[in-house]
Amino acid sequence: MTDYPVDELGGKTPLEYARTPNMDRMAAEGTLGLVDTIPKGFTPGSDVANLSVLGYNPELYYTGRGPLEAASMDVRLGLNDVAFRCNLVHLGADYEVMDSFNADHISSEEAKELIAALNDAIGSESVRFYPGVGYRHLMVWSGGSVLIETTPPHDIVGQGIETHLPRGVGSESVRTLMERSRDTLKDHPVNHERTRNGKRTANSIWLWGQGRAPEMDPMTKKYSIKGGMISAVDLLNGIGVYAGLDIISVPGATGYIDTNYLGKAEKALTFLEGNDFVFIHVEAPDEMGHEGNIEGKVRAIEDFDAKIVGTVLNGMTAFEDYRVIVLSDHPTPIIVKTHTSDPGPFAVYSSRSGENMATGLLFNEKAARQSGIIIAPGHILMDTFIVKWAKFIEKQGI
Repeated sequence: MTDYPVDELGGKTPLEYARTPNMDRMAAEGTLGLVDTIPKGFTPGSDVANLSVLGYNPELYYTGRGPLEAASMDVRLGLNDVAFRCNLVHLGADYEVMDSFNADHISSEEAKELIAALNDAIGSESVRFYPGVGYRHLMVWSGGSVLIETTPPHDIVGQGIETHLPRGVGSESVRTLMERSRDTLKDHPVNHERTRNGKRTANSIWLWGQGRAPEMDPMTKKYSIKGGMISAVDLLNGIGVYAGLDIISVPGATGYIDTNYLGKAEKALTFLEGNDFVFIHVEAPDEMGHEGNIEGKVRAIEDFDAKIVGTVLNGMTAFEDYRVIVLSDHPTPIIVKTHTSDPGPFAVYSSRSGENMATGLLFNEKAARQSGIIIAPGHILMDTFIVKWAKFIEKQGI
């Protein structure tokens, strides 16, 4: 949800413009600061950023986005398997331009049919496709190469694809699969129906984010806690699997602006009745940033604040001792429609009054910079939040 100032919002960021009384309360009564989740030299993205957020140094643990999503989908990778994120996209101008990195937010039901057709047409003993959620899917290449340079499709919306196609050792095979997918998808009944309904078709796949399975110590073991992950996105659920967290399903969680915000918060509170830690992930502000949708991003932030943050803060009063943290994993500014690596605000509210700085600052980018607190590298934030928060506050002069 972190962003840059937007002219249409009077020079405010969507976070400054939106009505966010619950996050503002956390920042004003708790502790506000900045966190730098993207190590130098890494491409800003939800994979790297959320590894940092959960306490994993990307420089040690990041091998690619694909294997993290494979874990969520219960796809076990062998030593020689390489997992790729597989987007269903719409390419325009005779397949030369990235018109839509999500094929107009194709539904999971439609996508499942298309992925099955791709498996039948271009799958093999060494290449298999696995259906995920919405436009987000998986390809596993047994014996594949990781020495390939790929580009996230959401980074090149409206641009020609030629200079962004996979390059490097083994890239010809990947490009061939992408090209062959077009014949299969072109005449599929799902796409004919989408055309009749005035929607863009899923007329190609886009392969990126490749990697082999990482080796990660569960955070549940590190901190001797029982925890859970709530997300509609395979990437986050995959990180949760490696982190040893229970994956908690919420009906109506879509990974988009129509997600079941309230259901996520209520599930989290129920889970905490018998556990120690829960991570709630919401994708909607990110999606609105990619779309350049100002009104949608403000709405997503306000819904998140009212239905998740407010519900959680009210529910946490049932517990005697607790801490709550809220943060943006990375910015997705409206003006650029993709991720950037700028540090973003975080706020921690503790039930122990001595663990709150209570400076009265509100939850937004400008105020977070004014706080004078920055946590870098970002992967130390979780350790600080769970284990060392009282000492951290003491060092700030409280």
